[in-house]
Amino acid sequence: MPPKSARTPVWKSIATALTRDITEGRYGPGDKLPTEADLSARFGVNRHTVRHALKAMAEGGLVHARRGAGVFVTLTPTDYPIGKRVRFHRNIEQAGRLPGKEVLYFETRNPDAEEAEALDLPTDGRVHVYGGRSLADDTPIAVFRSVFPAHRFPDLTDRLDRLRSVTAALRECGVPDYTRAWTRLTAQRATTTQALHLRLSEGDPILRTVGVNIDPDGAPIEFGTSWFAGDRVTLTLNDTP
Repeated sequence: MPPKSARTPVWKSIATALTRDITEGRYGPGDKLPTEADLSARFGVNRHTVRHALKAMAEGGLVHARRGAGVFVTLTPTDYPIGKRVRFHRNIEQAGRLPGKEVLYFETRNPDAEEAEALDLPTDGRVHVYGGRSLADDTPIAVFRSVFPAHRFPDLTDRLDRLRSVTAALRECGVPDYTRAWTRLTAQRATTTQALHLRLSEGDPILRTVGVNIDPDGAPIEFGTSWFAGDRVTLTLNDTP
């Protein structure tokens, strides 16, 4: 009798089918896959078999699990240079991605001690605060907070709301160029709010950058903090002007 042909393990067939769904664009980078229960129903198997398939895909770097959130298609991290000129749109475009920004809030308030020191504010100084979310290919990669001296740029929030660009708004305010004076990088865990904005789970790794931008005369004009999703961005140090 001819030998029986070896059967493909069911978990491997499931992994192949899901991989085909990803390569053919049904699920893109950053998308969440159906739940184990949904996949069990789709393929007519138990959850252990589905879990085996997802584990194999994760070992191959195709997907990754987020505790309490599910299994997601792996993103190719976006290279994001941190140097003398940090320009979000240019950095994302140079990485071959489509940049986007969403405004979360504007406010004018008293500065805290760190903001007042970073911006060298007078004792009665106020600040404009611009908070938002940065995206690459419609996927959130960071939330940010930019703080500006209100006495120098009294109508900056109106310009930011209209232009949605810090560079363009500052140019209208008479600052033709600005550069980064210093940057600090720190690894953190996502808070509940940060996780919500970045589509992460609370406690997932994020990278925080804190920096000050200065005008051509060396005066501080922006104190910025960004929180990047740790698996979506590769921060690179670049001293090129």
